[in-house]
Amino acid sequence: MVKMAANGEKQQGHRAGAYKQKNKGHKHGKHRTKGEIERENKGRVSVTALTKKQRKAQKKMDRRNKANQLRRNKKEMVLTEKRRLGSRDGPPHLVAVVSLHAGVDAGAVTKLLRGEGAGGVIRQEGCISGVTDSFGLILPRFKQRFIFLNQSTADMHSLLDVAKTADSLVFVLDSTEGWDSYGDYCLSCLFAQGLPSHALVCQGVSDLSVKKKVESRRALSKIIEVRFPDARLFPLDSEQDAILLLRHLGTQRQRKLGFRSRRSHLLVQNVTFTPSSPAEGTGGGPTGLGTLCVSGYVRGRPLRVDRLVHISGHGDFQLSQIDAPSDPLPLNSTTPRPAKPGKGVDVDMLDGGDDEAVVRVLMKADPSCRESLQAEAEVDPMEGEQTWPTETELLEAEEARKNKRLMKVPKGTSDYQATWIVDEEDEENREMDEESSDDDNDDDDDDDEDEMMDEAMADEEENNSQDSGSGYASEAEEEEEEEEEVCSTERAGADQRYDDHMDQTAEEEGLKVYREARANEMFPDEVDTPMDTPARIRFQRYRGLKSFRSSPWDPMENLPLNYSRIFQFQSFERTRRRILAEAAAEEEGAMVGWYVTLHIIDVPFSVMESVQSGRPLVLVSLLPHEQKMSVMHLLVRRHPGNTEPIKSKEELVFHCGFRRFRAAPIFSQHTSADKHKMERFLRPDAPTVVSVYAPITFSPAGVLLYKQRNDGIQDLVATGSLLSCDPQRVVLKRIVLSGHPFKINRRSAVVRYMFFNRDDIMWFKPVELRTKWGRRGHIKEALGTHGHMKCVFDNQLRSQDTVLMNLYKRVYPHWTYDHFVPLPLPWVKREGTVELDDLDME
Repeated sequence: MVKMAANGEKQQGHRAGAYKQKNKGHKHGKHRTKGEIERENKGRVSVTALTKKQRKAQKKMDRRNKANQLRRNKKEMVLTEKRRLGSRDGPPHLVAVVSLHAGVDAGAVTKLLRGEGAGGVIRQEGCISGVTDSFGLILPRFKQRFIFLNQSTADMHSLLDVAKTADSLVFVLDSTEGWDSYGDYCLSCLFAQGLPSHALVCQGVSDLSVKKKVESRRALSKIIEVRFPDARLFPLDSEQDAILLLRHLGTQRQRKLGFRSRRSHLLVQNVTFTPSSPAEGTGGGPTGLGTLCVSGYVRGRPLRVDRLVHISGHGDFQLSQIDAPSDPLPLNSTTPRPAKPGKGVDVDMLDGGDDEAVVRVLMKADPSCRESLQAEAEVDPMEGEQTWPTETELLEAEEARKNKRLMKVPKGTSDYQATWIVDEEDEENREMDEESSDDDNDDDDDDDEDEMMDEAMADEEENNSQDSGSGYASEAEEEEEEEEEVCSTERAGADQRYDDHMDQTAEEEGLKVYREARANEMFPDEVDTPMDTPARIRFQRYRGLKSFRSSPWDPMENLPLNYSRIFQFQSFERTRRRILAEAAAEEEGAMVGWYVTLHIIDVPFSVMESVQSGRPLVLVSLLPHEQKMSVMHLLVRRHPGNTEPIKSKEELVFHCGFRRFRAAPIFSQHTSADKHKMERFLRPDAPTVVSVYAPITFSPAGVLLYKQRNDGIQDLVATGSLLSCDPQRVVLKRIVLSGHPFKINRRSAVVRYMFFNRDDIMWFKPVELRTKWGRRGHIKEALGTHGHMKCVFDNQLRSQDTVLMNLYKRVYPHWTYDHFVPLPLPWVKREGTVELDDLDME
């Protein structure tokens, strides 16, 4: 309000000062928006915000723009990779044709794809070494190039090796059944390993009538939904269908497999072997070593010459140099075009004249930078020797001896064993009443013992009478069987032919393992105490634990000698992340899409024999440390198609990533504790951890476990993935000693049949007891010299209860690693039994 003064000047109204009262605003029940907070603060910043580290708080539009940029970059990366595959700068699109039914012909599919009507130009026949039906195809219409190969499913190892490197798989189905039992078995293996991009093809549908065509597609759709919910079925009966299939293969989304996208790999297309000269000391000749020159397109990641390479099924080797010959499958030119040199590549021109093609030497290995083939650590036998202690250690030992609390232990107990004995409190006062009640009941117990002996004698007489009666019955049955055999001579001949196909030794071994698995399922970990050997000697490596979960167990004590041969990481997960990040940023070496020739040194001639026998050759570049041995843990599940018992420490065939080897693993439970209980058999209803000595492999990687029979057949028993590399994972084997109550009092009982001499009872006296009905107790004293002992429990026992004692020891896998895996027999011979219809019966 403006007022006029007497002298005519303007006078200003009253203004509130800084100390004016400010009332609280109305609480409307809504939170303040960011705009309201900014208007109230008017640019003021609190002191605490100024002293902290300044963080760039992005606004909503900034966050949205950043998310859009990341999404756009990922999309461009995927499109670039997709367009590069099969183009001029990328490797040809590798397609494997696999038949999933015995009644279909995969060769008819490849024949239709290579026809002139498909619009392709055949540039290379038999381009894959070891595969007869393979060819290189160029499609100028789509500006793409393909390599097709017809892979047989009879050799499962070769099928899995090709699937590890193939960009796409074409499954050929039957028009009525889809796939047979063996086709479903192949799909199980491929899904467990990791299935790349695929397409489903069916022939013979166009020849059907319209009504049957609709019914056939409907039936096939129901079958396909089980394995491929979102797959599309392509009919392939004409050249137009072949063009549609080629277009789909070239434009479909590529599925990434983690174990191959992080490593450089190639499918060998050309192989030559040069034996080493005897003067070099390598042996030479067909049975010796030599230099293997393999050619193929680099896939996955750039290939470095100083890295080790692994040939699936044959082992690890070193490279001497990498050449860049002319590309045998050029896209836009009629003459082959050599590869361009990349970043950090030394190029030496080797001109072989006008008739020979130009070969570029891209890289030569430097012996000082090349990774070593050392797989095992050097064992120093003097490393574990005890040195003379220092004065400080002597003083600490003297103080520990003075402060050490003395305990009464059984006679013959060593200092190491005494550390595991639990020091129990004095229970004499607590058990005075129990002893008095036990003395009062001694006479009654003696009478009960006499009655039990009389009943046992009566039961024996009844059993003997029943056995005699059953003997007469069995003789009568044998006479009837003899009469039937005499009457049915034709049936006897069929049975004889049936028995000729059966391995009696294998049947007996299978029955033995089956009975052991069934006994372990009914009575887990229970063992019988030997009567001829003292239990303290038989189970001297076992110890008792008060609590399996919380009791300590040092993972570094009493390690076996094989642990001096392995490598271990301080933090395997941190090392894995670092190595995979470095591999993802690698930009040196032979780039992806180049056609190169690798010179592999000190290779046995058996690799060349494998190629000559018709098997494809797969090569992968190893990451650092992946040639070193350690304790690998694999998380697997039992395959539902296999029901035979698989015993721990039984030799199995492993497919882990690109590796294939044999080893004898141990099984354990998959828990988050620091100790893990060993499983004697592979469980069918729960995931199991498989521990084995094997070369280090960085996850992710698929795992397949096969069991080889005596006749050479390999059955899939489990599938899973790589878990970790941890030699300090403690796996404990548990045994359970059982005893039976002989005399039962209010809180105590006399137990027998757990031990058979007094010294064993005194030796295992500190170990806690439990019963199958949940009672807990301990051994109080030994009665007599024949294994009877008085035990005290937290409540009265039942007469049908069983007293148990748990003992533990740490177990390790057997060192049986072998990279050589014999080839399995074809699946057509997998039938363990011969059907009667197949026999020649007249």
